[in-house]
Amino acid sequence: MWSAKIIVEYKEGILDPEAKTIQRAFDNLGYNDINKIQTGRYFKLNFENAIKKEEADVNVKEVCDKLLSNPVIENYTYELEEVS
Repeated sequence: MWSAKIIVEYKEGILDPEAKTIQRAFDNLGYNDINKIQTGRYFKLNFENAIKKEEADVNVKEVCDKLLSNPVIENYTYELEEVS
């Protein structure tokens, strides 16, 4: 069985409104030394069937491109791990 850990983040230069809100809150609380915040989403997928790593890799890329991310404004990274 394979497990995929996926992180989706905004591309460089794309406004991240949640990060801006958090930055303002940090500033208001006196944490002025934090100068860059980037938010994202985390997904963990488990493939129950006994598929090969190459098939899991293709499946992860497809679901990221089609559903989990917007390729125009977001990038994603992932790790595949074999689990028992």
